[in-house]
Amino acid sequence: MPLQNRVDPFGDIHAVSSRGLFTGNRGLIHDPATKTLLQKRWSTKAWIICVCEFQGRRRDPMGRNGPRDSAGWTELFFLDEVTALAAGHRPCFHCQRQRAKEFALAFGAAFGIADPRAPQIDERLHHERLASGGSMVELDRQGMAKLPDGAIIFDGRDDYAIRGGRALRWTFDGYDLVRDFDAFDTGEMCVVTPATSIGVLSRGFRPRWHPSAETLR
Repeated sequence: MPLQNRVDPFGDIHAVSSRGLFTGNRGLIHDPATKTLLQKRWSTKAWIICVCEFQGRRRDPMGRNGPRDSAGWTELFFLDEVTALAAGHRPCFHCQRQRAKEFALAFGAAFGIADPRAPQIDERLHHERLASGGSMVELDRQGMAKLPDGAIIFDGRDDYAIRGGRALRWTFDGYDLVRDFDAFDTGEMCVVTPATSIGVLSRGFRPRWHPSAETLR
């Protein structure tokens, strides 16, 4: 049975077999004895995106990876960086230092902060991300064209990532369908990606996509 450690764009955590391109964490939220999630879904406001390979380190997912056989942090997995940003995570300053600096620079430009620090970013994201109690932002079809590439929306049935003026349907295994904006109903939809990350994307931060996004026509 797969572990419950795969994150969807809403930030909910599922048990599915596919892993994706990135890992990350929200602190310690699992029981290493049973390898199951605790009731809580985060233990810190720093929700980060990490690379799966770093300095040859190996971890036992949801096991005991901390000092003195402690649990350490709970490994979560994302299809790609687009998905992780939608869920309210941001690049890690340890294993992705350059990416984290790029994110912080775009954050500062978007919100007029000269020297932004990680806790400022985390505090703002924590109020916005849907998985930690943020509110949905409604969107109509006309508003889709104003979103930056890498933003994820929900049409009431499926999640879609904006890319090159079209919408790519998201699944745990990759993007499997592309739609033009005028193919959507005129009814209201919602933006899944937090406003902070929308601002960062609008300022030129380019998220890394799952390879399936490159093959859709």
